[in-house]
Order: sequence, then C-alpha cells, then structure tokens
Amino acid sequence: MASKDEKNIIKALQSQLNEITDGVSRPSGIKPTKTTKVGVLGSGLMGHGIAYVTALAGMKVVMTDISQENADKGLNRIKTILNDSYEKGLIPEKKIKEVLSRINATDNYSQLVDCDLIIEAVFEDRELKAKVTKDAEQFLESNGVFASNTSSIPITSLANSTINPQKFIGIHFFSPVHKMKLVEIIKGKKTDSETLAKAFDYVIKINKVPIVVNDSRGFYTYRVFERYTGEGMALLFEGNSAESIEAAGKKAGFPVGPLAVSDEISIELIAHIRDQKWRDLDREKKDIESGSWDNVIDFMTKEVKRNGRASGSGFYDYPKDKKKYLWPKLNHHFPISDTPLDEKEMIDRFYFIQVIETIRCFEEGVLTKVVDANIGSIFGWGFPSFTGGTLQFVNNYGFKEFKNRSQELSDKYGNRFSCPKLIDEMINNGDTF
Repeated sequence: MASKDEKNIIKALQSQLNEITDGVSRPSGIKPTKTTKVGVLGSGLMGHGIAYVTALAGMKVVMTDISQENADKGLNRIKTILNDSYEKGLIPEKKIKEVLSRINATDNYSQLVDCDLIIEAVFEDRELKAKVTKDAEQFLESNGVFASNTSSIPITSLANSTINPQKFIGIHFFSPVHKMKLVEIIKGKKTDSETLAKAFDYVIKINKVPIVVNDSRGFYTYRVFERYTGEGMALLFEGNSAESIEAAGKKAGFPVGPLAVSDEISIELIAHIRDQKWRDLDREKKDIESGSWDNVIDFMTKEVKRNGRASGSGFYDYPKDKKKYLWPKLNHHFPISDTPLDEKEMIDRFYFIQVIETIRCFEEGVLTKVVDANIGSIFGWGFPSFTGGTLQFVNNYGFKEFKNRSQELSDKYGNRFSCPKLIDEMINNGDTF
C-alpha cells in the first residue's frame, strides 16, 4: 500500500499536473491559437533561455539587445546549451542547425516586424521595461500579444505603458529557462481572454507547465518563494549558524538551502526587487513591510558587497575549480546565539511561512485554483513534492493543528506567521483544499 507521501507525489505529479496541461486554467470557448514569430527583448540570463526554448519548439525568434555584441553573446549562450545537449546525446547534430536557423540575434528593433508575440525580458526595473515596451510595441502584429517576464512588478501597472492593455500579459519564466518546467502566466486587470489563451497555448507549445494567476505585487511564485529566502536570512540574523540553516532547508526537502538559493538568484537582485517594491508602496501611500532579513540584505550588498554567485561571492565563496563553501566570516558578522533553534523549529518556519503566504494569495484571489498553487510550488521553486504542494500541506497537517501551530509561531516570531482567516472559515465549514 502506498504511503501518504507516495500518494501526495502521485496526486501532485500526475493527477494535478494532468489537470493543468489539459487546460483547467485556460479560458473555455476559445479556439486553439498558434504562435509563429516571437520577439524576445533582452538576451541575458532570461532572454537567451526564452529564445532557446521558443526556437526549439519550432517558432521563429528575434532576440534583441542594446548592442549587436550583447545579442551575439546571448546567441553564444544558446549555442552552448545546444552543444551540451548534443554531447549528452539528447539531440542530433542537425537539430543544432535547425534551432539556430530560427533565431535572429540583433540590435535592430525593426526586425521585430510581424511578431505575433513579444516577450520583454530585461532587468527588473519599471522605467526600463516601459521604455523597451514602447520601442518594440510598434512592430507587433496588429492582433499580437505583448508579454513581460517580470517576476514581481504588477502587470496592470506595466500595461499602462502599452497601446493596448487588453493584449498585455505576464509570462514569468524561471531560471535556468531551458531546465525549469514551470511558467507563471499573470492576468492584468484588462487582459482579455484571447490574450490569456494565446499565452497558455504558447507555454504548452514550448513544453512547459503553465499556471495562471491574477495580478498582484510578486504574483504567486515570487511572493511565496521570497518567504523562504527571507526566513533563512532572519534565522541567520537571530544567531543560528549558516550551516544549521542550510542543513534544515535541505532536510525539509528543498533542493538547496535558503542562503545558497539567495546567492543563485543574486542578493543584489533581491535587494533591487525589494527597493522597487518599497518605492511603489511609498508612491501608493501603503505600509512597507520590513524585517530582520532586510538588515542581512543591506549588510551583504552595501557593507561587504557580497552580491551572490554571479559576482563571485555571497553567503558562499566560489573558488575556481573547487566546491563552494560558506563564507567563513558569516559567524563573525552574525554571531551564533547561546540558544540556537533546533532543526525541527527551523523546518517548521520554512514550511509555515510559505504555506501561510500561499493561503493569503488564495484569500486575495491571486490564486483561484488549488492545482495552480500546488504544482506551482513544486515546479517553480522546489517546494518538497512529498508534501503534495503548499495547499496540500494543510490538508495533510490538519486544519485545526495547522491553526494552532501557526499561532505558536506567530507568538514567538511575529505576525508574518498569523493564521489567515480563511482557515477558520474552512474549519467551520469542514472544507479542505
């Protein structure tokens, strides 16, 4: 007989995954769409990956950048991916030529003419995104769709820079694009059903797993995932050793610890996204949430300038031709407490902070389907598959037990662990996710 964990894996990776790929979140009554020519604005970390998976799926691609030199660098990254795949026996040699023949790497936006889908994949900066959108949109096919690969900036506000907000949508990829299966599709307030259907069909065409969410700052995936990295930094600030934090993350079932994944994303980028959010909230005269993790972010980026793996140093050191290791001075700058937390307490904090934020997304209507939450968490950032996903976690834990444990964590560590009201409603109604 299968164990509870095995049943969760079967449910999440088979039943729920099939629901998504069968189109449970796709608008009904709209005929299948076809995408033939895709523009990708930016050839860097995300852009070249988007161009690669699009060309691999048989579509023509125009990959642009601010200079031909930069565009060529992006094309060389694509060649590296193709050559690696060939050497591993995953593709025949002729496939390399076929894929490359579909990609036009250029600094000339006029090459975007007749694209029926353009995906902006530039740096996470509101003004920059607005500029490239205006520059490129004039070349979009008359009924084409414009998409942003932003990971956190609200789609509705970005759509204000466009000629046709109804044809604007978020298509959020994960890094590295050629390996990560999930794509988060974000509907703006004015995004129409035809645009959503086209984005959904495109994601299926490139052999990715689409989840659909409504607009919100950080959407679903980044909003919840940043809770994992933030909690890791909070634990460090509180006096827990970096070694024990990383070990707890891996023991919980995450692919890597929260400090390691912060390095991979780039602590500098985390800081930039946070600062953009704070500027937006200040402009909107809304409350700004901050915590001890912000002290760690500022220390790493401003005082010691250890910005993450891409810069050569972060929470870890990255010596050439050697395995990475935790920065030896971390414990000097963040002294270890005389009463550090045990592993189970840290693991609970990792689980609960993400599950609680997911429930809030569900309460607010950012998430509308349980399957999107569960599959998104597993395929997006590696929430442990044996849990069944972030909402299935509550079903397994028990709703009353979950509420009680949330209260315990809230009493100890603050309101971010407060149990959402939705849980009370579901307990009273005898509901489950």
